[in-house]
Amino acid sequence: MNRKPWTRFLPLAFLGFVSSVVPVSGVDHREGLLRKGTPQESSWYLSDSGKPGPILMVVGGMHGNEPAGSRAVGQIRHWLPERGKIVVLPRANATGLDAGIRFIPNSPGELRDLNRNFPKTDGENGARGELAREIWALAKRFEPDWLLDLHEGSDFHQINKKSVGSSIIPTKGEGMDEAVTKALRAVNETIEDPKKKFVRLRYPVNGSLARAAHERLGAVAMILETTIKDQPLSKRIRQHRLMAHAILRQLDLTGEGSNRLVSAQGEADDQVRIAVYDAGGTGRSAARRLELVLGAMKDCMIRRIGPPDIRSGALSQFDLVVFPGGSGSKQAAALEKAGRAKVRQFIERGGGYLGVCAGSYLAARNYDWSLKIIDGRTVDTQKGHWRRGEGMVEMELTEKGRLILGDYPKVVKVRYANGPIFAPAGDDALADFVPLAYFRTELAKNGARVGAMVDTPAILSGQLGKGRVLCISPHPESSEPLHGIVRRAALWLSAHRD
Repeated sequence: MNRKPWTRFLPLAFLGFVSSVVPVSGVDHREGLLRKGTPQESSWYLSDSGKPGPILMVVGGMHGNEPAGSRAVGQIRHWLPERGKIVVLPRANATGLDAGIRFIPNSPGELRDLNRNFPKTDGENGARGELAREIWALAKRFEPDWLLDLHEGSDFHQINKKSVGSSIIPTKGEGMDEAVTKALRAVNETIEDPKKKFVRLRYPVNGSLARAAHERLGAVAMILETTIKDQPLSKRIRQHRLMAHAILRQLDLTGEGSNRLVSAQGEADDQVRIAVYDAGGTGRSAARRLELVLGAMKDCMIRRIGPPDIRSGALSQFDLVVFPGGSGSKQAAALEKAGRAKVRQFIERGGGYLGVCAGSYLAARNYDWSLKIIDGRTVDTQKGHWRRGEGMVEMELTEKGRLILGDYPKVVKVRYANGPIFAPAGDDALADFVPLAYFRTELAKNGARVGAMVDTPAILSGQLGKGRVLCISPHPESSEPLHGIVRRAALWLSAHRD
């Protein structure tokens, strides 16, 4: 195929797409919309180094029940090319992602699978359905030299051959073998179980974007598949980043590290940048629930984060970190000593820490495994007494609590699920905590001491170095009328940062 030169002209608007140019560190950033004004509207982004080099296109969210690829592409868009251009489409199937389903919602059966609607081998040279046609028009306009399509399988391919999870599915082309080898090495170095390591599979399925881009546009293309089963979202996102980064380095496109999750140049400086921990020790839906509550805030950017990200120093890109409910000791074990030190360092340098239930246990002073970031010790926890029960209790905000968290009624009902009961720890190296709310009623099951919970802090705040800590024992995120408490806490934790 007769390829156009890498330095070909790219207009700022085409096929109805509206673009903007923002120069950052010598790189031009352009943005546009697919399916503008429709429920399927989604943004694409171009980073142009202005220097000769390959054009790479990275797509995520083709299937709506595979969120890791979409989120990884949303992070890769912040990687700056040192040469060539990077085009990203993070939310190809936006309505499917919003609904959490594989297919295009309300689409005819023969068109519902977006990744079967692109030009097929020996078929017509056109895509089927409006969404696929616009994605295909975007690919044709930029004519990428390389294309990566990020997906997720339901199971590990080496364990279940019916699934393509944990695999790379490449086309052919110059440099492909070396790129696949390096991508596999980068991700497999992080996986201990041999049966869960990534493997190379054969040619992409007919009708897929990767196959069409190779056969019709001459691109070197591949599908990257992580595995959903029993793995936190942050881990799958990171695996995608590791593979994509290895390929970008192979192409000499970027010197960025794979742990870049947000813009390094202060894009949207008015945004609150929130890292939500979702890995070992986190309850099944705890991170998702908090993410939904915090995501309703205006001007916020949320990223899932796990122990490897934290140990790599990625917290420095954020204003605050959130540790949800689950098990504080298991969260500590997953972080390991190095990760716990990174969290402390992040707070000491001005970061915010929001702990909910287990995240508050993690913050406490009195455990060998805890972060020791607040001068509070847990009480009545021996012989399983921490299992005080789950249900609704009454909580009253203090005067300062209402200033920080919102002017709520004198007493509110909040869901409680075995959260910590705090008392002062008396550590002179830590500032005294400030109660922001008190429990006014209690649960006392499983032999827990009656009266131990009443009039103890339900929410408390503290200071560590330049940073702030806020611990919530109950679960206001579980009750919509109390969602404002969580949002106001996040704003307070981040408000003092430079």
